[in-house]
Amino acid sequence: MHALWRWLVLLVAALLALQLFFVARIALMAVVDPQSTSFQRSEAWRLATQGPAQAAPAKGRKPEPANGDWQWRQQWVGYDQIADALKRAVIASEDSGFPSHEGVDWEALEKAWEKNEKAQARAERQTQAAPVGKPARTPKIVGGSTITQQLAKNLLLSGERTLLRKGQEFVLTLLLETFLSKQRILEIYLNSVEWGEGVFGAEAAAQHYYKKSAARLTAYEAARLAVMLPRPRHYEKLPQSPYLASRANTIVARMGDVSLP
Repeated sequence: MHALWRWLVLLVAALLALQLFFVARIALMAVVDPQSTSFQRSEAWRLATQGPAQAAPAKGRKPEPANGDWQWRQQWVGYDQIADALKRAVIASEDSGFPSHEGVDWEALEKAWEKNEKAQARAERQTQAAPVGKPARTPKIVGGSTITQQLAKNLLLSGERTLLRKGQEFVLTLLLETFLSKQRILEIYLNSVEWGEGVFGAEAAAQHYYKKSAARLTAYEAARLAVMLPRPRHYEKLPQSPYLASRANTIVARMGDVSLP
């Protein structure tokens, strides 16, 4: 019994030490730009060991071998060196309540949960009605994470989907909102988010897709980049996607209603 209590005490002490480590890391980010994120490091390892992700082949064609050539692109730029159009576009597309919420948008999470339950039920009905041997259709999962939650996950956590990791994400989200201003959170997010295979941050994305600095992006260019965020590697290979163009026009129309932090 004494051994069990000793292990419990050690476990609690380790968890507290981990939280203190996160507090120190996040507090330091108020004045020091993070050199990399957990997600970037995992992507760098994947690219170094496996090469770029293989694009899906066109219908009726054989898959092409993955190209082993890739280039890491990232360049940190200050908040004022990123076009306001991109800031507005990302908020309009990813998290319209960013300037006002405290890190978690509970209403958005509830709506995402309801949509996912309906999508799961619809997929199960279609699977039951499908002919025997036909592969089950995977339901489309809708996320309800805020910009702060996405930053918390990418900065310091792994990509695994567990309740423990989600709980830690909530804690980190509250710490980010406590120690950093909304402007600083958005600055770090825009400098570290993925925009393609080995393309991270607004400056790298602007140079990669438009051959210009992030400060000179137009409203439509910014909107297209914002729409890419949920699936950047997918849309990087589909620059002529009708959905990308249509959704970008919708985001442009919404950008005027966005208040910047």
